[in-house]
Amino acid sequence: MSEKKMTSSRRQHLKSLVLSIALELLETEAKQLVVDKETYMNEHCSSLDLPVSVQDLQELCKKLHQQIDKIDEERYDMEAKVAKTNKETDDLKIKVVDLKGKFKKPVLKKVRMSADAMLQALLGSKHKVSMDLRANLKQVKKEAKEESVEQVGDWRKNIEDKAGMDGRKKMFESEA
Repeated sequence: MSEKKMTSSRRQHLKSLVLSIALELLETEAKQLVVDKETYMNEHCSSLDLPVSVQDLQELCKKLHQQIDKIDEERYDMEAKVAKTNKETDDLKIKVVDLKGKFKKPVLKKVRMSADAMLQALLGSKHKVSMDLRANLKQVKKEAKEESVEQVGDWRKNIEDKAGMDGRKKMFESEA
């Protein structure tokens, strides 16, 4: 379509066309539903043949009452079974709760254990793993700094020399 807008009369005309088509579709669908319902009822429900005499009607009523009684008995039996199983499940739930209360987890004791002992317990006695990390460290001897009084000199001059970035640079150069 071009960039021009559609006129309002054209828009109204198209809307009315769409609505009329939709209305026709809805009407045909409603008619089809009525036909489908009739065919379903004819297939699945036989026509009711009511007896003409009173005695035949009484016989029909007796049959219906017998069928109703039979179904009621089955329903009652099912309800009794359901009630029994519900009671059993409730009893079992109570037993489970009681058993959970009886067996409490013991309080774990804190045990001091070396890393080697823990690894041996986890890996078993076959694996011999040493976690003695201190043995792998190098010993560093601390050298005591002994400054003579002559080296220190005037303390004010020493502080002025160390002040600022140049002083820090001198400190690192002299120590290295």
